[in-house]
Amino acid sequence: MKTILAAATLCLMSAAAWAAEPVNFDDWFTNKTLRMDYVFSGTSETQSISFTQAYSSEGWAGRRTNLSKPQYRGNGQIKVIDPQSGKTLYCNSFSTLFQEWQSETEEAKHVTKGFEESFNVPFPKKSVDIEICMIDPHGEISSSLRQRVDPTDILIQPIKAGKWEVRDIWNPGDPANRVDIAFVAEGYTAAETEKFFEDANRCAGYILGHEPFASKKGQLHFVAVGVQSKDSGVSVPHDGVWKDTEFSCHYDTFYSDRYLTTSNLRRVNDALAGVPFEHVIVLINTEMYGGGGIYNNVTFAAANNVLTPIVLVHEFGHAFAGLADEYYYDEFRPSYFADTEPWEPNITTLKDFRSKWADMVEDANVSIPDKIESDNHYDVRRIWRTLTDEQKASLNQKVGLYEGGGNMSKGVFRPVQECRMKINECENFCPVCTRSIERTIDYYSGR
Repeated sequence: MKTILAAATLCLMSAAAWAAEPVNFDDWFTNKTLRMDYVFSGTSETQSISFTQAYSSEGWAGRRTNLSKPQYRGNGQIKVIDPQSGKTLYCNSFSTLFQEWQSETEEAKHVTKGFEESFNVPFPKKSVDIEICMIDPHGEISSSLRQRVDPTDILIQPIKAGKWEVRDIWNPGDPANRVDIAFVAEGYTAAETEKFFEDANRCAGYILGHEPFASKKGQLHFVAVGVQSKDSGVSVPHDGVWKDTEFSCHYDTFYSDRYLTTSNLRRVNDALAGVPFEHVIVLINTEMYGGGGIYNNVTFAAANNVLTPIVLVHEFGHAFAGLADEYYYDEFRPSYFADTEPWEPNITTLKDFRSKWADMVEDANVSIPDKIESDNHYDVRRIWRTLTDEQKASLNQKVGLYEGGGNMSKGVFRPVQECRMKINECENFCPVCTRSIERTIDYYSGR
């Protein structure tokens, strides 16, 4: 019990503690990457974390500032700790497909299942403790694993740069002040490699052309990795179609026909060995609607659907900036509770609303709880394109508290009536999501 409590304390240090512990990258780390592979497993009621393998590769593309301070709490954290002083040297937060499966599927009630996870940290100069934990919806540690890692360990396996062609598709220059984002090909054959690079260039343009990314494009760097698959396309289980592709991506994740992911994250990371990246987008050679975005983990995107320009930006909002869905179909078990403020920046339970967008509410003289406004009871999706620009701006820009968000119709509130994180038809992020994206870009680029 003492070990678990100690891990919980380390995982969830206060903001004041982070601020008091600045870390100089060169004092503790070399210009290399340490990749830690795990299996997260369990049921709807149990969790365990198992370590599998450590790898090293040349170069570190991650941040060199804000090292010990994660931007958001996330649904899990990985930390590098100095065992002598207990000082946290590096921390990053994340979400996982396992936790989504665990909380949102009927299968998790009856089956014990394991999911691969791979995490990169800067390569230490001396022995450190690596600690990884999962965090439940109440902000409490649900499982953790801590181990000593010696950088001279002969079983840390070196990985050379991958065999796949890598091209810059947007490079603003100075690598010290940019966010590195990699597109990696899935379901493209050798004969379709050039098509992939064209698709990646086009899809990077969808992100770079969308505010606030457009205004921050000088801080964003995109590369494309031309991984080749045996088969063209992607598996579609509900149609009985199974393809032999490098990452085994498929629709019907958790039996949702539009949810396009893979559980083979080690192979994704193998393909990215030696590639400068902090965020990865698996670009999938398909015209079918679908995709997914998992915070600080991976974005999955269908390359050639008519809605790709919209869906890619939405899913990247999840994976890159930690934005929650703002729709509320009540499809799954509740994920947010009144006793805990969600970590996602664009939803609130009012437990600690002052930490969210209270400063952006238009009428500062109105008591925040009294600012709650119910949804307009009409089909915005259906009539959005018939609205005037002024009407759209009112729905998208008027910041307040609107009940419904995080897939819950009651008890969770979003900033505006309509946003890119709520409906595909809305062209823009709301002011709260916009600010969160801008802050994320600055955080990773050291601004």
